[in-house]
Amino acid sequence: MRHAGVRQVLLRYEVQGPAGAPVVFIAGGISAHRHASASAAFPEAGWANALVAAGRTLDPASHRILAFDYVGADGRLDAPIDTTDQADAIAALLDALGIERLQAFVGYSYGAMVGLQFAARHASRLQRLVAVSGAHKPHPYASAWRALQRRAVALGQLQCADAQGLALARQFAMLSYRTPEEFGERFDAAPEIVNGRVRCAAEDYLDAAGAQYVARTPVTAYLRLSESIDLHRLEPSAVQVPVSVVAVEGDRLVPLSDSVTLVEGLHGRGQLRVLRSPYGHDAFLKETDRIDLILAAVLRGTGATP
Repeated sequence: MRHAGVRQVLLRYEVQGPAGAPVVFIAGGISAHRHASASAAFPEAGWANALVAAGRTLDPASHRILAFDYVGADGRLDAPIDTTDQADAIAALLDALGIERLQAFVGYSYGAMVGLQFAARHASRLQRLVAVSGAHKPHPYASAWRALQRRAVALGQLQCADAQGLALARQFAMLSYRTPEEFGERFDAAPEIVNGRVRCAAEDYLDAAGAQYVARTPVTAYLRLSESIDLHRLEPSAVQVPVSVVAVEGDRLVPLSDSVTLVEGLHGRGQLRVLRSPYGHDAFLKETDRIDLILAAVLRGTGATP
C-alpha cells in the first residue's frame, strides 16, 4: 500500500452478465459496494439499480458488470488508504478473474478518482474511462467539509457514542451532496416546536439519512475512506486512455472548474459533459436517465446528448 506497507486484504466482488461479454467495472462513492444492481441470484436492489438494468446501456444481458467492495470497506483495515491502493486492488482482482482488459471503467465520485488512478497505472487494461463527479484532486473546500465530518465522529467516540457521531457526520455530508435549491423546494415549511424545542422541516430527512448510514457502515471504514478522498492526487497527463469527464453545475464538492482543469490536463484525451441539476454532487444517483444517455454516447457511440 502507498502509505501503509504490505497488508493482506480480502477482496469481495460481484459480477453479473454472460461470460465473454465486454466487461465494465463500475464504482461509486465511498458508501457504494459490490452489489451494483438486483439480479436473479441477489434480488435486493443495488446502489446503481437504475443504471445497471435491462434496456440500459449497462444491461447485464449484453455486458459483464463487475464491482467490488473498496479496500477498507469492512472496517478491518485501520491505516491510510490511497486511491492508488484501490486501483491496484482492482488490477489484482482482474488477474484473479482472468480478465485482461475492461471495455470501460465507470466511476462516480470516489469511484471516478479510483478510475483515474486505474487509467494512469494500468492503461493497458482499460479501453476508456467515464469519470462522473470526480477529479484529479480534491477541492480544499470539500476537504474542509470532510475534516469536520471526521471530527464529529471523533467527538462521538470520545463520548462512547460512535453511532451518534457517525450519524452526525453523514448528516453534514448530505448538506454538501445536495444543493440549497433542492432543500428550498423540499423543505420550505415553518418549523415546529416539539417537546419545547424548535425542529426544522429537514430534520426528519437528515435523521433518516444518518440512521440508514450507521446501520451499514463501520466507523473505521468511514474514517479511512473519507481520508482516502483527501489523499487522492494525480497528474492528469499521466492518464493515457480516453476519458469522458461528467461534471454537474452546482456540485459544491467537485466544482466545474476542477473538471475543466482535468480535461485540459488530459491533452486531447478527454471530453467534458456538463449536467445542470438541482441534486448537486448526488446527481449521478438521481439523474439516471441523463447519465444513461451519456453512457450510451460513450460506449455505443450513439452521439446522444444528455
